[in-house]
Amino acid sequence: MGTAAQLREIAPGFLKREDRGRLSTGIPAIDGLTGGGIARGTLTEICGPVSSGRTSLLLALIGHATRQGECCAWIDAAGTFDPASAAEAGADLHRILWVNCRKNTEHALKAVDLLTQGGGFGVVVLDLADTPEREARRISLASWFRLRHAAERTGSALLVAETNIHARSCSAVQIEMKRKRPVWVGKLLRGIQAEAESRKHYRVQAAEFTAVCPECA
Repeated sequence: MGTAAQLREIAPGFLKREDRGRLSTGIPAIDGLTGGGIARGTLTEICGPVSSGRTSLLLALIGHATRQGECCAWIDAAGTFDPASAAEAGADLHRILWVNCRKNTEHALKAVDLLTQGGGFGVVVLDLADTPEREARRISLASWFRLRHAAERTGSALLVAETNIHARSCSAVQIEMKRKRPVWVGKLLRGIQAEAESRKHYRVQAAEFTAVCPECA
């Protein structure tokens, strides 16, 4: 009997990562890049500088997830989440728990740990994108391992938005966002063309997509 089969016999709730399925981002290019979407029960890092498309990608994913009936949690370390932008991206705000940590990174880590451990959320976002880099670097490897194991146990898709990669070996996939060019509608800036580069097991793949305000699509 194989190891997985033995674990299933001992703990009927045991599932391998691939058994939990994937969560579509709502962006075909990104779904193709990630093998069909973000894997449930894993920690995924999405990094990039300001205006690189990292937030647009997360809002697209949250919008698609809530339309499919998923409940989502957004742990907002710096207090920058914009519900209006989420609604424009198609998100059902009634299915999003927004935790505003008001620039307290320690509180954000406690909140994401509590909510991921508790289960019940298809997607949990830890938004560290506007957190000072020196604070993000202070997050211990033990904390990242704890969050990864919580996601594995409950099946939540745990996504971390940040400027640079920090969880490293604790994350199943690392997606680096790069801004390519702006999208204009008349004289209004309505989106960006971005490139997403995915790293997994030392393999690197890239795809481009356009993030545009839904009302201008």
